Amino acid sequence: MELLECSVTIDDLDSFVAALGEIGDRHAVTIQAFDADYLADRAHLERAVEFADRAIERGENVARDRAVEILLYAAGRRQIDRALEMGVDDSEQDAVVLVDAEDGDRDAEREALEAVAELEAVRERTPTLESTDATRLCAFFDITDAERNATDASLGDLVRERVALLEVEK
Repeated sequence: MELLECSVTIDDLDSFVAALGEIGDRHAVTIQAFDADYLADRAHLERAVEFADRAIERGENVARDRAVEILLYAAGRRQIDRALEMGVDDSEQDAVVLVDAEDGDRDAEREALEAVAELEAVRERTPTLESTDATRLCAFFDITDAERNATDASLGDLVRERVALLEVEK
């Protein structure tokens, strides 16, 4: 799995998503773009990919598309409409673009990542996972102050727990 942390300006979301799809098809990789404010850390996405792949292998996936299944797990939700909230939209924003080859082809991942980085919408590479929006993460993942105060687990740990709970709650 490769991640492109960047700032983007998306004027036409459909065109941007289509370009990601074309790059993914050309390099035989899965590509999914996220609004960085909804991600806890790299491990959050690693866990989502792991669970999405397991669901697909078992025939328990909700989405037909692997990228959407990854999005569902990253969001900790089975409803595609609600999960889409953590995707990118028509605006300027910090983003993380996940590129993953099911067969583990790291060269294909790197080549696809570079192709994504060259898209017009990508303004610059910038660390977007270094600082998290705790308020947004807590609201989106329904993490209460009481829950945070009752444990010494990090916010990232609690978000990854939500991803894992989706697997359990099926």
